[in-house]
Amino acid sequence: MTWSGFLAFLLASIVLAMVPGVGTAMLLRQSIRGGRRGAVATVAGLELGVAVWALAAALGLSVLLLASEVAYQALRVVGVAVLLWFGVKALLGRHDPAVPEPPTSGSGFRAGLLVNLANPKVAVFAISFLPQFVSPDAARWVLVAVAGLWVVIDTLWYLVVIALLTRIVGWLRDSTVRTRLERFSGAVLIALGIRLAIES
Repeated sequence: MTWSGFLAFLLASIVLAMVPGVGTAMLLRQSIRGGRRGAVATVAGLELGVAVWALAAALGLSVLLLASEVAYQALRVVGVAVLLWFGVKALLGRHDPAVPEPPTSGSGFRAGLLVNLANPKVAVFAISFLPQFVSPDAARWVLVAVAGLWVVIDTLWYLVVIALLTRIVGWLRDSTVRTRLERFSGAVLIALGIRLAIES
């Protein structure tokens, strides 16, 4: 990878990390429910999911997903179901006006991991994004290193988001605000699930 290619990769990775999506919506929901601890656990899960797809792309394994229409559609159905389940739970679930018992870190980690593992768009994106910055004859470890750097940049951005959310944690803990934000995050997750379902 040339220096110009490396800088282009860094810029593209930063921009892509900053674009709100499923991960941001899930992070907001888990921050409201579990505070900083829950948010960090969610990021760990999200990034492990990204790392799995990035490594699969680096090793050429995820190409099998694109080669099989059945496998892709099956993963898409699972992805839609996961997003709708989390979304409906957040939107229509019982919201106690009292400060809720913080969920365990494990629940945030599992939520983040499940959302990204079941998201075919992450897999397809990894396949189409990473190889653009590495020459076809490059050693496999170069693509693996690029995949790892992508995960690091994505993680750093989410940590910035957590730092910003931590500054308004008192506001987030207000029962009315908490309920509205959790319902909003649920509506966003449902919308993303519907979008994934109808996209070709």
